[in-house]
Amino acid sequence: MSDLPNCPECNSEYTYESGPLLACPECGHEWNQEDAGSGESDDLVVRDANGTLLQNGDTVIVIKDLKLKGSSGVVKGGTKVKKIRLVDGDHNIDCKIDGIGARGLKSEFVKKV
Repeated sequence: MSDLPNCPECNSEYTYESGPLLACPECGHEWNQEDAGSGESDDLVVRDANGTLLQNGDTVIVIKDLKLKGSSGVVKGGTKVKKIRLVDGDHNIDCKIDGIGARGLKSEFVKKV
């Protein structure tokens, strides 16, 4: 029938062309047709303070003291953080820091080991 890709939001097969965009009638999501042809091209690109590409599972070092929001503690510069997980958002690294617990970090304050 149609060779248009399924909706990336709800996986509906009823997508249609709307000018230069593709649209989904079920959830209302619209996206660029060029992005749809490349498959899973929305891989999250996160770079550290030096511009090095970060990946899930990497080990990073905090480059400056960071105050912890909601408490009086700090994450000291030089703290090693293992097995990071990249997420989309303002704080684009989720991790567990020894002695502190689960936290979100901004990639601009870390460097890859």
